Amino acid sequence: MCIIFFKFDPRPVSKNAYRLILAANRDEFYHRPARAADFWGSNNEVLSGLDMEEGKEGGTWLGVSTRGKLAALTNYLQPRLNRDARGRGELVAQFLTSDMDSLSYLKKVSAEGHLYNGFNLIAADLSTEKGDVICYYGNRGEQEPVVLVPGTYGLSNALLETPWRKLCFGKQLFLEAVERGRELPRDALVAQLLDVLSNDEAQLPDPAIEAQGREYVRPILSKYAAVCVRCPDYGTRTNTVILVDADGHVTFTERSMLGSDPTRWETTTHEFRLQS
Repeated sequence: MCIIFFKFDPRPVSKNAYRLILAANRDEFYHRPARAADFWGSNNEVLSGLDMEEGKEGGTWLGVSTRGKLAALTNYLQPRLNRDARGRGELVAQFLTSDMDSLSYLKKVSAEGHLYNGFNLIAADLSTEKGDVICYYGNRGEQEPVVLVPGTYGLSNALLETPWRKLCFGKQLFLEAVERGRELPRDALVAQLLDVLSNDEAQLPDPAIEAQGREYVRPILSKYAAVCVRCPDYGTRTNTVILVDADGHVTFTERSMLGSDPTRWETTTHEFRLQS
């Protein structure tokens, strides 16, 4: 399970504004093995963390490439999983290494959506020359993917913009941080967005989460109904902030839990310029 907030404006009026601001949490069992974000793939052009769970190795939840391809995944909350379904993390990794544009790729994925447990997938083509395109598809929603209009969006473990209370609360915090960030240096904006992602105030009651997750989510609802999830053996393990400015300069900051200790974290930042 994860949560993502993002604002995109392909043609910002101000030279100092950002084309894309994305803040995301990855929620997972603490014992599930994973690699921290780093470059990999052909010519080391892809930047992402990697799932190292046996049988799911090489999948990922969020990544960006120097060619301007970006993808992010959240699971769709469902009370029971099909254990024979394909690993959803491959959907992000395959797009980041493909030559397909975002809309064509999501159309291909939509034809195979039934092979996976529930998911939401954001795919984007970021191009300083051609303009940015961001698309969305969820296999528990409409059959066809959609091209998103510029704006601010929230995505958790229901369909895009489903108004769960924690999503609405987090989105408001995100918007406030982005607004304050207009007057702040880049590092200060990143710090404020990391604070948003660390908010563990439960937003209850939320009948929508209960109705969708049923018996699976009820035992952890008091923790799950927050932007930052903190349970004894499951919760938010990674915070990621991605900034893309008007010139195509990308800042990718990842804050990761060390081992399974929620009191110990490590922050790393990667920077590069888009090739497109």
